[in-house]
Amino acid sequence: MAKCKLLILFFLLTAGTAFGQASKFGTYYDQRKSLFELLPDTRNEVVFLGNSITDGAEWCELLNNPKVKNRGISGDTSEGVLNRLYQIYNIKPAKVFLLIGINDLAKNVSPDTVFANICKIVSILRTKSPSTKVFVQSILPVNNTFKTFSSHTGKTAQVIAINGRLKEICPRLGATYVDLFDALKNPNDDLLNPLYTNDGLHLLGEGYKTWLTVIKPYL
Repeated sequence: MAKCKLLILFFLLTAGTAFGQASKFGTYYDQRKSLFELLPDTRNEVVFLGNSITDGAEWCELLNNPKVKNRGISGDTSEGVLNRLYQIYNIKPAKVFLLIGINDLAKNVSPDTVFANICKIVSILRTKSPSTKVFVQSILPVNNTFKTFSSHTGKTAQVIAINGRLKEICPRLGATYVDLFDALKNPNDDLLNPLYTNDGLHLLGEGYKTWLTVIKPYL
């Protein structure tokens, strides 16, 4: 009996390894990352890189362009993007549109660290794939009148601070800053316009439509 219990305990302790453990970035992250490894590469790709806000769009259909690739992963952070950035610079895309940071803030990562990680992402892309044009999109506004994502939607001041620093440094990094914040916020305050969201964080179709009007000159 004792031997049997020891065998069961050993099985339980090793089952995670046998069947595959999730990385520290989560199971969905691992699923998407593994899929991205298998997808074919084409010349002159336009890559949208980010978290759930990027993941949630059908970019190639919105832009009517099969060369547009969605490399968003719901829940991703700046550290997560750094961990999978080789998948982007190895394919030498024509353009990369980066949007990342709000999940970091929700996890109480400091704004200084978020800013530094975004700068690192840009610097690596520019070094590893010099011909790629990098567009750093501002972290989007959030709206704390919605309660679903309260850890995210209370970060307006931090979002504004990071965006200001990104706008200032992008020219020095060889990147273009794209201001989505002002286009998506309320006219009279800094909250995400409720016409564009139903949870204070993610976008409805009209939000993506407004996003497109901002980035079309860069496409």
